Amino acid sequence: MSLESREQESFGTITSGIDKGGLVLKTIDFVHRQLPKWRDDPDRPDERSEPMLNPQLCSFLDRRARDDFPMVQFSHEEPQGGHRTIDISARAIKSMTYSAYEACIVLECKRLPSPSADREKEYVTGGKKKSGGIQRFRLGLHAASLQVVGMIGYVQKESAQHWHGKINRWISQLSKTTTDDGCTWSDRDKLGILEVDTLRRTANSRSDHIRTGKSATSDLTIHHLWVVMHPPPRRRSQK
Repeated sequence: MSLESREQESFGTITSGIDKGGLVLKTIDFVHRQLPKWRDDPDRPDERSEPMLNPQLCSFLDRRARDDFPMVQFSHEEPQGGHRTIDISARAIKSMTYSAYEACIVLECKRLPSPSADREKEYVTGGKKKSGGIQRFRLGLHAASLQVVGMIGYVQKESAQHWHGKINRWISQLSKTTTDDGCTWSDRDKLGILEVDTLRRTANSRSDHIRTGKSATSDLTIHHLWVVMHPPPRRRSQK
């Protein structure tokens, strides 16, 4: 069942009866549904840089969650150990399953395309810099205690289909070479089927990985939630 097909599912305020997996998936669904509402919010300042977009999105999610999804609260730049932080995290409210200090899911955000040529593949890997989105999760530098995480893609050029294909080609290329990024890549790291909502101009996919760093679990699932930020093409008038 796609994320959007569950849009009408109601959310309660009690989390004690929801297992960890259920709360995580509900949170992913909530975030995915809010992406186009955030993008189209008339009060939202028009920004392009990730440092400006991330706190915008986090504030919007937290505000909407208070009324529409009061199971969690969202925070910006969750510490991940050392000097690293994750862009957005969600904590359960009044939960017997999670502590008040434990994130139930974290989200790493990336622009598509990256802001510069030397960071072209940063959605996947940042090489020795270890700045790649998927790379950091696989190495346990982000969300080392979580088995399910999310990535937000701000599609600022081209289409979601374009980036889905390009990211999978990058992973295929990495699988055929020896890398210096700490990961061993294979075709099984590719993103799965891309589900596209042309009306809301969003897309989602999923990828499954084996972690290569120190983590509480060796298995990792990433939910990829993308929102097209650039205006839709104008339709040609028919004469």
